[in-house]
Amino acid sequence: MESDMHYIDFTTIVNHAWDAYDSSRPIKSISDISARVSTNHVYKIIFPEGDFVIAKLSYFGKYDHFIEDHSIINVLANNLNTPFNHFLARSLIKGNQLFVHRYKDSLIDAWVVFYNPVTIDQKLPARLNHKQIERLGEEFAAFHKACSRVSNTLPPSSKTLKSDLYHLLDILSTDFGQFEHRLYASVIQEQCERFFTNSDLLRIDKLQKLPVFVDWNIGNFSVTNQTSLFSRWDYDWFRMASRILDFYFLSRIVSDAGDRTVFSYNISTLMEDRFMIFLKAYHRVYPLTETEIRFIPEVYRFFILNYVIKDGRYFFHEIYATKLQKEAYSTYLPSIEKEFNADKLLRALAL
Repeated sequence: MESDMHYIDFTTIVNHAWDAYDSSRPIKSISDISARVSTNHVYKIIFPEGDFVIAKLSYFGKYDHFIEDHSIINVLANNLNTPFNHFLARSLIKGNQLFVHRYKDSLIDAWVVFYNPVTIDQKLPARLNHKQIERLGEEFAAFHKACSRVSNTLPPSSKTLKSDLYHLLDILSTDFGQFEHRLYASVIQEQCERFFTNSDLLRIDKLQKLPVFVDWNIGNFSVTNQTSLFSRWDYDWFRMASRILDFYFLSRIVSDAGDRTVFSYNISTLMEDRFMIFLKAYHRVYPLTETEIRFIPEVYRFFILNYVIKDGRYFFHEIYATKLQKEAYSTYLPSIEKEFNADKLLRALAL
C-alpha cells in the first residue's frame, strides 16, 4: 500500500477538505510538516491574513473510530479543569459537530480533520534528570486524575483491547494476513491467547477506563520550565482504556537511554530504576493498585501485537515497520516473561 501512496496528491485532498469546511476563506499556502517516522500526514494551512490551522490526514484504522476518538478528545478538552483546560489541541467544529472530511477512491480511504494551533512551550531534553522524572510522575498522575474526574461525561467508545486483538486474529484468516504474517501466525495466536487469559485472571474489565493517548514521546507534547505539562497534540493512538496503557511510553521518556532518532521498543525501560522513581512520584499523587502493576506486561504485549504487528505497516514508514516487526518476534514478545518482574515495581510502591 505504501508504494501506491507516492501517486496520491495529499495536498489536493486537504484543499478539498478545506473547501468543504469553509470555501469562503481562501488558502494562501499549504506546507507539509509531517513527522518522517509516521505515514500520517500533517499540514500547516496559512491564510492571507497570516493566521493558520493544522490539517491531519490519516488512512489507517477505521473511519468510524477516527470520528469517535476525535469527538471524545474534543469533549475532554472542553471539560478538563485547570491546569489542563488548555492542554489539548482542539479540532474545528462546523455547526455543532466535529468536522471530518472523507476522501475515498480506488487507492485510498483517507480522512482529514482540522486543528486550531496549540501553543508550544518547552521540549523535554532527550535525557531527564531525577528531579525532572519526579515532576513528570506527579504531572502525569495529576493529568490522569483530572481525566478520571470527567470520564463519565465523555461520548461512548466502541474500541476495546480485546476487540483489537480479535481483529488481528481475523486478519490472519485473510489472504493478505496469510501472506503478511505467514511465518509467525502461530506466535501471534499464542500471544493473543496469553493476553486474553492473563487479562481475564486480572479482571481488567473492572479497571476504570480513562482517555489515554498511548504514544507519549517528547515530540508529542510540551512542558514548562518547571516540567509541568503544557500542551499535547497528535492523537494517533488515542483510546478509552486503563491508564496503564500510557505507562510503557512514559517509561521510555524517563529511561537512561533517553529519546533517540533510531528507536526500538524494548521492555527493559519498565525495569529501570529511573522508572521506579517515576512510579513512586506518580503513586504519591494518584495511587496505583497491585492489579494495575501486574497488568503492565499485558499492556506491553498488547502494544506490540496491535501497534507494531497489526498496524505497523500502516502507521510507520516501511523501513521502521520492517525493523520493528522483525524485533517484535525476535526480541520484544519473548522478553515479556523473561525480563519483566512485577515484584520489583510492587516493592518500589510498597504494595
